[in-house]
Amino acid sequence: MFRFMQKMNGGEEHPFTRRITASFAVYGLLAMASFLLIASEASAQGPGRGRGRGFGAGGGRGPDAAMRADQDVFHYLLEHHAEIRRTVKPLEDGVETLTESDNPQVAKRIQEHVAAMHARVKSGQGLRFWDDLFVALFRHHAKIEMVVKDTPKGSKVVETSPDPTVVALIRAHAQVVSLFVAHGFDEAHKNHAVPQARAAAGGELVFPIIQEQGGVRPRPNAVEQPAAGRKVIFDVTADSKPDEPNKGLDRAARLLNLYGSAGREASDIAITVVLHGEATKSILNDESYKKRFEVDQNPNLPLIGKLKAAGVEVLVCGQALNYKGFADNEVADGIPIAAAAMTAVINKQSSGYAYLPVP
Repeated sequence: MFRFMQKMNGGEEHPFTRRITASFAVYGLLAMASFLLIASEASAQGPGRGRGRGFGAGGGRGPDAAMRADQDVFHYLLEHHAEIRRTVKPLEDGVETLTESDNPQVAKRIQEHVAAMHARVKSGQGLRFWDDLFVALFRHHAKIEMVVKDTPKGSKVVETSPDPTVVALIRAHAQVVSLFVAHGFDEAHKNHAVPQARAAAGGELVFPIIQEQGGVRPRPNAVEQPAAGRKVIFDVTADSKPDEPNKGLDRAARLLNLYGSAGREASDIAITVVLHGEATKSILNDESYKKRFEVDQNPNLPLIGKLKAAGVEVLVCGQALNYKGFADNEVADGIPIAAAAMTAVINKQSSGYAYLPVP
């Protein structure tokens, strides 16, 4: 269907194609519970993922009347995302979400959307099959318990599961829905990774923001929960084995995952990491790292990339580079050189950053 529409528009994406794609993406905008964003079999695939399926039930028939009605609501909500507010409260076995608007028309559409999506969850239909997170969540839909209640200005949903793996999916989904509300179309077009979990001595670890590193155990009933608006600088001097990521970088990943496990976003905390001392080598490009430490690549760079993508500032001490004999052109791309770790710490603390050393 997409190829046909592109041909009809001289090779360019047809406006109708963009509208339909955006309409499906908005599904996530207000699906309060971790499953309300997943929706119908009718859009089983995104662009370029196969033949004959498109947005219809199969065979190129297109969406039915009910699906078209849902699309109109999705599109409306996405266009009005700036008028919507959303809160996420972590629970021991899931989340409680509240999505509302002071605009009566938007509030009504929120309620319509939630009711329609709740029905789709019960019937086992799904949407956003090109989005990894929603695919994983829909796969476990039978393990999801939902309680939906209308409020005067929108809807509240409690979504839980007895399965820890599904709980991690629910929490990750709640974060993504909040991003849809915050950013609208810009976020709705993105694919979202499945949070990983693995067993640990103290229980299941989850990785809601930084995958594979810095796993945490959710503690929704504990005191001193992650709070929005905080700032911290990690002063990292710790050494590490040549084939392992530095623990200071892992510590930053863990802090982000703590925020994620509590229903927060990466943007709720400002993090700077400054590397010096024995940690200086963590920022070398792969070519220099391989030459100096006889391993295939620098194991720190993938983690640094994930941290930077989540908004973390990673710096290396310019004085430490000199003392360690590392040239500036050996520093991996995208890692700024600070005049000194000392000045970085002083400047950040003067700007209200908390100080966390990682020796």
